[in-house]
Amino acid sequence: MSKLSFDQVKVGDTLPPLTLEPINRTTLALFAGASNDHNAIHIDIDYARKAGMPDVFAHGMLSMAYLGRLLTQWVDQRQLRQFGVRFVGITHLGHRITCSGRVVEKLEADGPDGKEQRIRLEIQTANQYGETKILGDAVVAL
Repeated sequence: MSKLSFDQVKVGDTLPPLTLEPINRTTLALFAGASNDHNAIHIDIDYARKAGMPDVFAHGMLSMAYLGRLLTQWVDQRQLRQFGVRFVGITHLGHRITCSGRVVEKLEADGPDGKEQRIRLEIQTANQYGETKILGDAVVAL
């Protein structure tokens, strides 16, 4: 991660994309343990089928965590000021998720030590078919 300056970053710039390995049952089980989210819809195929789904699917927060990784590979986590998402699709087993982001605004705001230069990003996840799964935004201090 290189140190970015406010002047270097331009509206329209994109973050280096983050592409993950396809979602599999092991990833879901490990995330369930790490997050303490053992909702059966994510780990029990029988439960998922009774709920009308063809199989288990990824936790929304797993994809949000991937977006967090996209951001923190670009800037230090201490620079993150805001991070929010909206879940717009289900991430199924076998989906290869790519996280991406784009600078949409440069601004100045009150920070912990006075005025702070910040950028607003639009972020998202999409699968290998180009289907968006999460839309969000983030604000980072530079």
